[in-house]
Amino acid sequence: MNSKPIIITTGDLKSVFFEIFFKSIKKNIKSPIILICNKKDFLKQAKKYSFKKKIFLISSEDLNKNFHYSKKNLNIINVDLDSCLNKKYKINIEKFYIQQSFNIAFKLIKKGLTNKFINGPINKKKFLNNKNLGITEYISKKFKIKNYAMLIFNKNLSVSPLTTHTPIRIVSSKIKREIIKKQIQYINDFYTKILRIKPRIAVTGLNPHCETILNIDEDKKEVLPAILDMKKKKILVDGPVSADTIFLQDNRKRYNVVIGMYHDQVLGPFKSLFEYDAINITIGLPFFRISPDHGPNVKMIGKNKSSPQSLLNAFTFLDKI
Repeated sequence: MNSKPIIITTGDLKSVFFEIFFKSIKKNIKSPIILICNKKDFLKQAKKYSFKKKIFLISSEDLNKNFHYSKKNLNIINVDLDSCLNKKYKINIEKFYIQQSFNIAFKLIKKGLTNKFINGPINKKKFLNNKNLGITEYISKKFKIKNYAMLIFNKNLSVSPLTTHTPIRIVSSKIKREIIKKQIQYINDFYTKILRIKPRIAVTGLNPHCETILNIDEDKKEVLPAILDMKKKKILVDGPVSADTIFLQDNRKRYNVVIGMYHDQVLGPFKSLFEYDAINITIGLPFFRISPDHGPNVKMIGKNKSSPQSLLNAFTFLDKI
């Protein structure tokens, strides 16, 4: 474990993030925390959730100097919204807030301050455009990373969709041998180098039961050859396996990771099994980016019923890095 701080952006202005954040930091978190947020909103939420620990306020001007933060207290970098609330400005405050939060976080990461980053939940429809299908893609693009993978991590079983936030109607066009091989390699490298585990990996087929009566058979043409190539590298990978049986109990015990062809093929069953006991890790970035595995969940704001489990898992993971 190193003592580098964890940088956190809260995501949407309106979400359950602060509820789960204040629940989480009651636990013994070893790494220092730098929270990028609106100070007024933080103080309001801190009072609501009876948070009374000291905070260390960092000025935005400090970002251009020798950056200092407290290793004992909660660090706050204020994202000023007062000017945006002025009627003269026609600006999407929600989008501005998220962009500014990310800009500050990325600046500190690029400075080498830390390699640990958590972003809170974001409503993609309000923030993104058609050039970025998800936050994973948005962050990767900001760091000019073209090769990356999404890993929904649980210590017992993880999943990784080959296509991240791709609309289902174009998924089949993205199923390519070389892409599959890279994904298997990313997963294997992450487990062996970071987790010190030689993983057993299962790769699903695209079609029901890994077969089709059509002339184009992606499972035979793209998936199977990719798996055979990676087996030659002594990687423990099987497939293509049928997506409708891979999550049965015996298979869950056999594999560490299931690589699926598209998002809901693996995330639907996974979340049914583990619910919030997971974290979303982007593999391939020059730092550890984690997103708690839940959305803004605006319907639950103020009810004090949201589970902090995923954020706690994120803290536990990053504390060990």
